Amino acid sequence: MSGISAGRSAMRMGPAELVQAAAMARRFYLEGKSKIQIAEEFGVSRFKVARVLETALERDLVRIEIRVPAELDAERSDALRARYGLRHAVVVESPAEEQDDAADPENLGEVAAELLGELVNEGDVLGLAWGRSTIHMAAALDRLPPCTVVQLTGVYDAGTAERGSVEAVRRAAQVSGGEAHPIYAPMLLPDPATAAALRHQTGIARAFEYFDKVTVAAVSIGSWEPGISTVHDMLSDEERAHYASLGVAAEMSAHLFDTNGRRVGRDLGERCITVEADRLRRIPEVVAIAGGQRKAAAIGAVLRSGLVTSLVTDTAAADYLLTESAAGQRPALERADPDN
Repeated sequence: MSGISAGRSAMRMGPAELVQAAAMARRFYLEGKSKIQIAEEFGVSRFKVARVLETALERDLVRIEIRVPAELDAERSDALRARYGLRHAVVVESPAEEQDDAADPENLGEVAAELLGELVNEGDVLGLAWGRSTIHMAAALDRLPPCTVVQLTGVYDAGTAERGSVEAVRRAAQVSGGEAHPIYAPMLLPDPATAAALRHQTGIARAFEYFDKVTVAAVSIGSWEPGISTVHDMLSDEERAHYASLGVAAEMSAHLFDTNGRRVGRDLGERCITVEADRLRRIPEVVAIAGGQRKAAAIGAVLRSGLVTSLVTDTAAADYLLTESAAGQRPALERADPDN
């Protein structure tokens, strides 16, 4: 709070008015009292209180600052949320020396962990899909209300399950004190018959039974290129070329999308242990964690699919997404399937 500048002498308030305005402002802005409570205390009408508070703002007695941690970009976050109809959009600063071939910045997982702490309620079912960013997120978790945690996809390599999505599920369950339902199986199988047989195994079938109960899910997004898409890296050169010819631009949980968010190469899903796209669309809150310049276009493609409701990303990806033409649509809010 401060006095009035000399340039505003024509609007100068007397000492009694200044003291009263300062006291009312303190009650309202710092102590959280209502205008009615303040009016009763000072023996004036609530309309008088409203006028005094408005005058205090106009004449610089009160200065309101909105501060967020330096790593968060509030302006980009709000613009991105509005553009795509996201429930939540959190944009963090890209690393100062970001490499063009860098994977998702690790701080995305840390911020996503904080976001999950806000979104998950007691009794929820939290679903975690395979992805480097979701693994980083799970490692950063330090608070979750009691909830059940289920794995939504198989693992990149069954031999590294302890260090991957299985461990992420265990970690989240440990933090929350809830049940864990991991999937001990590869994400991609040689053929549909093998995948179908695995889905009927007891432990995997039990995890699949929870898919329709998931209330909050965390997923990763990959571009269709080496090192940026897990599925891309698991396929043969011939298979990669085949799906590329279909126009695949992005991958999420072993589902492939073209630039318009339409699913392509659906036959791949028959060979995968993963949550179906239709089930993902029915999950109330699906948080995607992805960033970096190389993933920016892929993130846009997945947002247009209507499968994602919230996004944690960085400024490099956000700048690209904010210059894209969204054609006035808000796919995340509508949850519309572009194929229908």
